[in-house]
Amino acid sequence: MEQKLAHIALVVEDYDEAIEFYSQKLNFLVIEDTKLDGDKRWVVVSPPGAVECSLLLAKATNKKQSKSIGNQTGGRVFLFLFTDDFWRDYNNMISKNIKFIREPRTEAYGTVAVFEDLYGNLWDLLEPSNLNKGILK
Repeated sequence: MEQKLAHIALVVEDYDEAIEFYSQKLNFLVIEDTKLDGDKRWVVVSPPGAVECSLLLAKATNKKQSKSIGNQTGGRVFLFLFTDDFWRDYNNMISKNIKFIREPRTEAYGTVAVFEDLYGNLWDLLEPSNLNKGILK
């Protein structure tokens, strides 16, 4: 049997502002933006080079979903953006006013810093150490 994670749903306030943030600030690719019924859309974004998993931007449709925007994991780091060049991406993100809430540091598993997306979800920007480089392949 072969299985894989295809998408992670990320609850957003507005499709277009989320697309702008991920495509313009994080340089993600818009893989799909298909209008469904009403104002619902199927919006998929992905970092360049990603093959396994992408984000499905899901607009909140009720109060319960709206309350989870920016805090889908109770304040913990939610998503992990792996890179092959930490400092290139970190400096690019700083130049685009991405807010880092934990400064870069070197850990046994790699170089890492925590940033917020446009809604306050926490992300790790992570360049794996030499021992973990195979994770990017």
